[in-house]
Amino acid sequence: MTSSPPRVRPLPQAAHQVAARLLALVDEPGTAGVPYRIDWADPVDLPLADERSVQAACGLMEVHGRAAGRPTPLAVDYAATVAGVLAAQGVCAVLLGRLAGGDPARVRTSVSRAALFSVTQYLAAATATGDGTEQECGRKRRSAEHGGHRAFVTADGVAFELEALDAERWLGFWQRLGASRTALRDGWTPFQQRFATATCPLPQELHRLVGGLPYATISAAAARSGADVLPVRQDPAPGETPRPWTLGPVGGGTAGPGHGTAWAGPGGKHAGGGATWAKGGITRAGDGIARAGGGPAGAGPLPLAGVRVVESTRRVQGPLAGHVLRLLGAEVVRVEPPGGDPMRGMPPLAGACSARFRALNDGKTVVEADITTAAGRRTVRELTGDADVFLHNWAPGKAARFRLDAEDLCAGRPRLVHAWASGWGDLLGPAPPVGTDFLVQAHSGLAAAVRPAHETPVPSLMTLTDVLGGLVCAQAVLAALLVRARTGRAVRVDSSLLSAASVVPRPRTRAHWGPWDRPLATADGHLWLADAARRLPDRVADVIGADAATCADALATRMSEATTAEWTARFARAGLTAVPVCTDLARLATDPRFEAAVERGGADPGAAPGTADRNPAGPGTVNPERPGPSTAASSTAAPGAAAPGAAERGSGSPGSNGYVRPVTPWEFL
Repeated sequence: MTSSPPRVRPLPQAAHQVAARLLALVDEPGTAGVPYRIDWADPVDLPLADERSVQAACGLMEVHGRAAGRPTPLAVDYAATVAGVLAAQGVCAVLLGRLAGGDPARVRTSVSRAALFSVTQYLAAATATGDGTEQECGRKRRSAEHGGHRAFVTADGVAFELEALDAERWLGFWQRLGASRTALRDGWTPFQQRFATATCPLPQELHRLVGGLPYATISAAAARSGADVLPVRQDPAPGETPRPWTLGPVGGGTAGPGHGTAWAGPGGKHAGGGATWAKGGITRAGDGIARAGGGPAGAGPLPLAGVRVVESTRRVQGPLAGHVLRLLGAEVVRVEPPGGDPMRGMPPLAGACSARFRALNDGKTVVEADITTAAGRRTVRELTGDADVFLHNWAPGKAARFRLDAEDLCAGRPRLVHAWASGWGDLLGPAPPVGTDFLVQAHSGLAAAVRPAHETPVPSLMTLTDVLGGLVCAQAVLAALLVRARTGRAVRVDSSLLSAASVVPRPRTRAHWGPWDRPLATADGHLWLADAARRLPDRVADVIGADAATCADALATRMSEATTAEWTARFARAGLTAVPVCTDLARLATDPRFEAAVERGGADPGAAPGTADRNPAGPGTVNPERPGPSTAASSTAAPGAAAPGAAERGSGSPGSNGYVRPVTPWEFL
């Protein structure tokens, strides 16, 4: 009898490599004195010990594969990359917590926590109890019926990605190419909502149309209509390799990268960091990081307690950065236009607000201000007058045009961290294409990297760079707060979707997949055979039969003869790990194996939602239950009785528990 192999789980090397790279850029030797740990599964109660198993169990395969109608792996270590960023954030947060008088000792995260965090919005939408859930299910079915998401390919063989952020540009682009009114009508809604649904069942007429035209014609139509098109890079290696972020003093210059070491606990090579950190050394009044003392390890305030962040952001990248800072303990004040962010009305709803919106914005205080007016800009300046961080993801040049750039705001707050989360940074010149997730995936090579070699490169409709962009921006803000603590000066922070995409480790060539590199369809679902099991082909053959182990058709037939649970048990009896693939995020939320990994979203436990502690622009209306506009395209609804530029409310709904979210992705011990 063959003995079972030892159950030794390898370290998530990709996650540690990403964390090491980011901590080297922080330029704080003290980071080497903060131990951190990255697990595979914790707190998910499943035997997860490799990237693809985590993707299978935690919903990444489900979301990425929606457009194709079947769960599909990402061909890069995406969950491990997110885990590495989370670990670096945790290390920096520990240092900031110590500086403020607390005593956090170390931080812990996991690849499974990272995977669940990356599908936060999709999990919220799948578990929302309000209007719109059934419509989303219908979109998933239609996506499969239309053949899934595929690249636009021109007559001269150029695969390209299209972006049109409003209906006027969409219509202008396709009308110039000769599309029918029916195709324009049927295509706009799934195209507009693909960021939220991860599906895009476009009429086949549109693909046939561009297939008969050269790319030069396509590009000219985009230029005349205000849409944007970019060729999809065929090489998985990034065309540019920008640093994940840059820090610089306000008024010019750029801080160079550091040379920190990632995993060196007390007594390690750089234990203590070689830096002199005064206990409570930044507790001066007005610094925004002041707090008294600290309780026992793991029981005291969160590391960023006392930090005040003002954000003026939209969509995913910017709100997610603010969400991360809030989860670390910061107070976040969100500036929204009069009537509220249009995304509040996007279905499905959780209570009176979009579940997706709430997933990234619950717990933030909201001030409505029209920054196109002098009064609105004055509100922003007053809000940042005692803030630690101002965060925005406006279009290039907008901050300078409104005189809300770093030099402008730091004149009134000389220690402000001014962070811009852009699409492209400055690498594509002063007038780049619109900086959205899918265009960045196309241009950066990530679209090629996430799919196997036999498929035409096309961006994943899971918002990979939006999530990473928000995480990298938050990490850059943490690094800037450490620089400010050392220098006492304001810091300018620049990060982008493109720079975040470069954080993902890439293969030199695109992956070549066989039948075992996709989830196996069972009688009632899908199953993923773990990496360790696939390294024992003889034992796998004993379970499924020798014919099925060598023939893809026989494998498909054999797997369909039993349920996922039955196959999981058979593999387990042979000492092999097989992971059930999550094909419905709503079911994941009620799976007892995920009980410690997710929680019901509702009122922020740290504050009374809807309670305003200040309102610099004058008295406003506090109304946390107030819904957003009825559709995502509407942004003109009047804010009830709110004073223009001054309505303030909490983002959460105190009585609503209408969606599920992942637990906080770090443990501070």
